[in-house]
Amino acid sequence: MVPLSAYLVLSAVLFTIGVIGFLIRRNTIVLFMSIELMLNAANLAFVAFSRYLNSMDGQIFVFFVMTVAAAEAAVGLAIIMAIFKTKATVNADEINLMKW
Repeated sequence: MVPLSAYLVLSAVLFTIGVIGFLIRRNTIVLFMSIELMLNAANLAFVAFSRYLNSMDGQIFVFFVMTVAAAEAAVGLAIIMAIFKTKATVNADEINLMKW
């Protein structure tokens, strides 16, 4: 049986990769993929603790996180496509729609 610490280390590594990807890259598609990676790392930790504590609470949280992630992906990609139509770029540094 795999110990809880192995799952938590894997979750921490995935979350760190997501944070690094979010901070370093400027492509909005990569930013959204990094956010999804961080959410999946949190899901892994929830499921690991749920299994370790013999409780269903963590899996219920995962269900809600996955629902929010799916909505974020759908709305986020629609916004990115709309911005790409007007600006012809997906670089986050070049998108300045909210500036005066």
